[in-house]
Amino acid sequence: MTLAAIFLLMPSVYAEKILFIPHDDRPVACQQPADVVAQLGYEIISPPLEFLTQPDKLWPWFYENAPAVDAAVVASDALLYGGLIPSRSHEIPIETLHARVENFKTLREKNPNLNLYLFGSLMRTPYFGTPGDREEPDYYGQYGTQIFQLTGLLDKQEISKLSGAEKKYLAELEKAIPDEILDDWFARRAKNLSATKKLLDMTADGVINYFIIGRDDNAPLSQTHRENRQLLEYMKNIPKTKAQSQAGIDEYAMLLLTRAVNDLSGTLPFVNVQFNRGVGAKTVPSYSDEQIGNSIRNEILIAGAMFVPNPKRADFVLYVNTDPKGKTFEIHNSCPPQVLTKRQEKYFARNAKNFSAIVEDAVNQNLPVGVADIICANGADNFLMAQLRDKNLLFKLQSYGGWNTATNTSGFAIATGILARKMNRQSIDRLLATRYLDDWAYQANVRTQIADYLTKYPNSYQIFLNLGEQEAEVVPLENKFMQEFAKKNFPQWTNFTVSNPWHRMFECRIDFRN
Repeated sequence: MTLAAIFLLMPSVYAEKILFIPHDDRPVACQQPADVVAQLGYEIISPPLEFLTQPDKLWPWFYENAPAVDAAVVASDALLYGGLIPSRSHEIPIETLHARVENFKTLREKNPNLNLYLFGSLMRTPYFGTPGDREEPDYYGQYGTQIFQLTGLLDKQEISKLSGAEKKYLAELEKAIPDEILDDWFARRAKNLSATKKLLDMTADGVINYFIIGRDDNAPLSQTHRENRQLLEYMKNIPKTKAQSQAGIDEYAMLLLTRAVNDLSGTLPFVNVQFNRGVGAKTVPSYSDEQIGNSIRNEILIAGAMFVPNPKRADFVLYVNTDPKGKTFEIHNSCPPQVLTKRQEKYFARNAKNFSAIVEDAVNQNLPVGVADIICANGADNFLMAQLRDKNLLFKLQSYGGWNTATNTSGFAIATGILARKMNRQSIDRLLATRYLDDWAYQANVRTQIADYLTKYPNSYQIFLNLGEQEAEVVPLENKFMQEFAKKNFPQWTNFTVSNPWHRMFECRIDFRN
């Protein structure tokens, strides 16, 4: 079944067509971005889901369908490696990767007028490894923390100086990690980096109209940051209007689909950004190597929009819920679940009260307001959401984001906020309901309830990562808890079901029944 068959909302026969190849079939990367654009009346042309992991089938499908569309938003990771996660553990020869890159030249020759928007990833460097995590090579579960620390020291060594203690620790790490593991890890990264540089060459030559390179799960000192310094030097003569390297990854499908819509409609939206009190724009969130203010400015450019300093001149105003001290809190994605102290609860409540008052004032001024809720990683701020609910603001916003990393959140909120001005209120509310169900209900609450339930099993965390035979008992519980949450907080949106398409607790799929 194609993605189009899943979520097209009966577009007109005269609707403009956008070809969309996501980097995998998770709802936030695949279903949800396409659903947003389909509600504008565009026809989304996407491949059969099983093709996303098979480049040798995906390329012929791309060649066949490209002549019939007005724009194409495609993931290079799917076309080169078979997806985002396979890009981290593949054994593909570099000659094969380069041959697949060359396919873009053939595509351009056959489709000289196609608007081609490409997004890909610079391989991530997670802080630690988790045994059984299928997103990294098996050895990362044992050696992940040491690999992260080693590459952070290598990165620092190249941009400043190591202390005597750091030099000693670097030598210890190099001895502790087997040579064959480091060889495998660095060799794959070198192949991927080589393919990315070739894609940049094609962007400079006009084969690709626009190329965004995402940096997922990294830090100011890491191998990802180290490679990005190389890339920035390599692409220094390519303007930002053609290529960017940016923290994040999962939000780029939504941002580039928004750029395609803006280009097809000939519009240049104006966007203003306001931050919470305190550190604000200078916050460096978890899983990022740059200040969130810089990330958001770049995301506005990716979406084909322009930042303006005056909110009253903006088509959309994004309000960003940051911690006053610039911290990111990790409280919504663990098994067993974490519990806030009374002191933390007071801190969150005070911050939420102040920030919600700022949002309320903006709404009362009839500004087109969206919220990027990034004080917590992997889920909404429950204290803020309760304030927005009690102030009757939930469905007076244009967009909301509170899922996963800070840049995932801000990118999705920016893109949907820009597109909201082209939608009726019913469509906007449906998109908001999706985010409240996913980011607030599921990620910040129900997932925690399920994590607590799973603690009755001795291997609860492994089940959290891979539900296995427990999925049959978890899914009915999820739906029960989600329905209870929706009835309490937004009872007009209870016509949905929840599932776990990747058979783990990290993400869910929301399907409305009508």
